[in-house]
Amino acid sequence: MADDDRIILAHGGGGELTRRLLAERILPRLANELLAPLGDSAVLPRPPGDICFTTDAYVVQPLEFPGGDIGRLAVCGTVNDLAVCGAAPRAISLALVIEEGLAVATLERIVESVAAAAREAGVPVATGDTKVVERARGDGLTITTAGVGERLAGAERLDAARIEGGEAVLVSGPIAEHGLAVMSARKGIAFRTVIRSDAAPLNGLVAALLASGADVRFLRDPTRGGLAGVLADLAETTGRNIELDERAVPLTAAARHASELLGLDALAIANEGKVVIVAAAGDAEKVLAACRAHPLGRGAALVGRVGDRSDWPLVELLTAVGGRRIVQRPYGEELPRIC
Repeated sequence: MADDDRIILAHGGGGELTRRLLAERILPRLANELLAPLGDSAVLPRPPGDICFTTDAYVVQPLEFPGGDIGRLAVCGTVNDLAVCGAAPRAISLALVIEEGLAVATLERIVESVAAAAREAGVPVATGDTKVVERARGDGLTITTAGVGERLAGAERLDAARIEGGEAVLVSGPIAEHGLAVMSARKGIAFRTVIRSDAAPLNGLVAALLASGADVRFLRDPTRGGLAGVLADLAETTGRNIELDERAVPLTAAARHASELLGLDALAIANEGKVVIVAAAGDAEKVLAACRAHPLGRGAALVGRVGDRSDWPLVELLTAVGGRRIVQRPYGEELPRIC
């Protein structure tokens, strides 16, 4: 294999090889007017509204999996953290920490994926950094992103303190696909039906929700900890019980069977392209209509209701066989290193 087929430590040394790596392999794929000056920071136009800011790190293994890769995951995760705060993303940063020995072709595919996801979300990669670390110290590639966004009109209504009893709990589509896709790729498990990650930028869907006229009280993307983690946090924050209907939770047959095969609770498996919504009791149909009119919300469902206040607020699942069980946030990570 030729020397330039693999990343070597000298690619991170700041010299000619660094310049060539950036100029030939990375920058052409991310080109935009904010990134073009290649300064130590990007200069962004000042928005008229409030600014939201987020940051995250991505350590998923394997780097590529059905439906996505670490690059798509990094862009979508950052965009979605802004979106559920009611913000339209304006720019993101991208820091690549590359392990010596990574195939250059793999790096190129992942940077292409970053660029494609950024175009899909309508957000530029405005600034970034590249480092190279020794073998066995970098896990192939890790990515850190940060994002800034402008808060949309109506986003001031997003406040868990406004949640009252009887309000609707909805989810924008089938759950558990991301975590299962990563695990199947990691363990080499072949299912009859390919399960693909749902990683997608949610900013367009959230903007449609906020513009729908529905009184949306709460938004959250159910990543690590899944739907169970989000609702357990919400019950604790609001001091209210939440009732969840197992028969209403959207779950594909493939995801259900895979969860059962692996002994995992689908409610606790991570998602990267779904949003949990709490809306005023009478606005559930407006939310469903807004979701289903958007490509990323066609599988939206009303899955539960917020209950009364309690000294010991719980999430309770009404099971498909007519029983009840308490839904708890996972104690640890059932599926580690999935984002």
